[in-house]
Amino acid sequence: MKKEEMCQEIFKKLMEKLPSAWEGKETILYMKKNGCRNWRQMEWPGWYFQFMCETVLSKEGFFSIPGPSYGNVEFDGKRNIPWDFKAHTSNASGKNKVPTNGYQEVMAAIEEYGCVGFMIASGNAIFDDANQTFKKWHDELKGKTSDYEKERIARGAPSRRRKASFKLDAIYFIFVDKDTIQYCGSFQGGMRNSNGVPRNPKVMIDVSDSRLEQYKFTI
Repeated sequence: MKKEEMCQEIFKKLMEKLPSAWEGKETILYMKKNGCRNWRQMEWPGWYFQFMCETVLSKEGFFSIPGPSYGNVEFDGKRNIPWDFKAHTSNASGKNKVPTNGYQEVMAAIEEYGCVGFMIASGNAIFDDANQTFKKWHDELKGKTSDYEKERIARGAPSRRRKASFKLDAIYFIFVDKDTIQYCGSFQGGMRNSNGVPRNPKVMIDVSDSRLEQYKFTI
């Protein structure tokens, strides 16, 4: 099966169950009710997309969930090749760029399978209001302050505005191999964690880069 046909098949199956309008409160409550361990995460659209991909695509063995692991990095799924599921807010800072998996792990997967795939849900978000109504609701639902929030408060850093809703516009299927990895950027290179340990550089995908083999399906 050609890649475009495979992507069309995946897209059709996924969209049978995936809504195009994601209201933050409803989506988070859905994840919580259905056993998604990441319902507390601030960047809920990405976790929701991953959860729905895992739930829908794993049925009848269509996808293997999760995918293969390399070191401490696990791909989200596998169908012929390893896949990662990401969400991209097109009206946020960064515009077309999407951070993905660690560079070394992506290269290891390419070495084994020939290429890797990134399934990227792209759309516009409506952000929280000036009173942070959505953040307050989410914090109350979580019932306690997260370690991330405690660290932010300790640093005196401002709170990032949460996404209150997300409108899915398109899903990109992007393939990266040993020849096209050179067109991908790097994220977190040279950065360190709070304990001083260097962060693993991640592959940065630019969804507008025509040099990458990609197939886009609009909603």
